[in-house]
Amino acid sequence: MPAILFVRITSGLDAQEFERRLLERRPRFRDVPGLLQKVYGRDSTTGDVCGIYFVESQEALDAFRETELARTIPAAYEAVEVRREVYEVLYSLRPDGRPYRSTAVAPRPRWCPS
Repeated sequence: MPAILFVRITSGLDAQEFERRLLERRPRFRDVPGLLQKVYGRDSTTGDVCGIYFVESQEALDAFRETELARTIPAAYEAVEVRREVYEVLYSLRPDGRPYRSTAVAPRPRWCPS
């Protein structure tokens, strides 16, 4: 069954340095077996950053959590506090699509002219 890992990090790093480190490590996540998508977010009021991982199975999530990449997340971002939550996927709003269509450019609403 698919799983979601939510990780929230509070760090003493300034936003620019935190983002530099995120971008530096991001390509390594593309090689994680079973990781369907990872979404990065920032809380505009606290500056906390989150990663939301969409994983094909609990087994794939368990295997990822044992990797050097996963184990070094707190140190890489000089985390003061880390909160991890794991969820079993019950169902999705759009079962025919990926968990989240990415990336740098937000998708244009369908009602918006081209």
